[in-house]
Parts: sequence; C-alpha cells; structure tokens
Amino acid sequence: QLQLVESGGGLVQAGGSLRLSCVVSGRTLSDFAMGWFRQAPGKEREFVAAIAGGVEITKYADFVKGRFTISGDNAKNTVYLQMNSLSPEDTAVYYCASSRYRYSLDQNGFDYWGQGTQVTVSS
Repeated sequence: QLQLVESGGGLVQAGGSLRLSCVVSGRTLSDFAMGWFRQAPGKEREFVAAIAGGVEITKYADFVKGRFTISGDNAKNTVYLQMNSLSPEDTAVYYCASSRYRYSLDQNGFDYWGQGTQVTVSS
C-alpha cells in the first residue's frame, strides 16, 4: 500500500527556515513525480512545488520566489522541501503528494496525499 508520511513542520519566526520531509512507502520514488501543496485557513489547497521521478525537472509556484527548493533522495525514498526566508503568509498545512505520472508535473496528476504537517510562521 502506498503511504506518504510528512514531517518537519513547526513554529518558526519570520525569516527563519524549515525542511519538510516526506517518506514514501509502497512506491519507488524515482518512478513517479512528487509534489508539495499547502492549505491555509479559509483558502483552497494550492500548488507549491513538484519534481519529476528520478530527474532534476522541477516546477515552482510564483510565490516561492527562489525561497523554496524541492529535492529527492532515491536511496531513502524521501522527498524534501527546503523553505527559507519564511513569512507569515507561508503559514499553512503542507501536504506531499504522489503523481500517477513520472515526468508530467500537471497538478491534476497528483492523486495520492499524505496527512500533512503544520507550518506556522510568526511575525
């Protein structure tokens, strides 16, 4: 069974950094695109970043502005989201997701979700 388990969220002051992790079980990381999404209170879930399976093909939302980096470790079957220069606007529950495709980063392809990890940025 495919399982996605996020970790690394927490409370951080504006300007700080966090590194989120998503451990994948039941699926080979290098064979499927992975993504990060987030949902703030009263808002719809929105795309943050994605990476293709096994290759350095990435896509980022405009609001990232060079602050976030998505990466994967195939040996550990884990995908990461390094977040720097955080602001209160980044406060949300962050979810990792696995796509049905390997190279396509289309948001509609991400159909399996983890439980999420809370990120709170104070001012």
